[in-house]
Amino acid sequence: MELSNTDSVAGSEVVETLGVVRGNTVRARNVGRDFTQGLRNLAGGELKGYTELMTDARDEAQARMVEEAEALNADAVVNVRFTTSSIADSGAEILAYGTAVRLR
Repeated sequence: MELSNTDSVAGSEVVETLGVVRGNTVRARNVGRDFTQGLRNLAGGELKGYTELMTDARDEAQARMVEEAEALNADAVVNVRFTTSSIADSGAEILAYGTAVRLR
């Protein structure tokens, strides 16, 4: 499955637009991780625990988006975007979305 953050795929022509596809996941933070990340935040630097959490969540949201596109027999998803939102104080949602298309 080709993924592109533009409205085209290099070397191919979009011949049919199948519609918007999306995938999302909501991840809750871990209390123990919050404590250690809070200490690290005081000292400065990357919060690696949260980076890993968001990377895993982004990968899962993207995989779910691709599953939707495959169910439509799409060749590609163009205009791929990611967005995040907070869920209360303890979690975050990642949404991946784009337009499923067929290529020639």
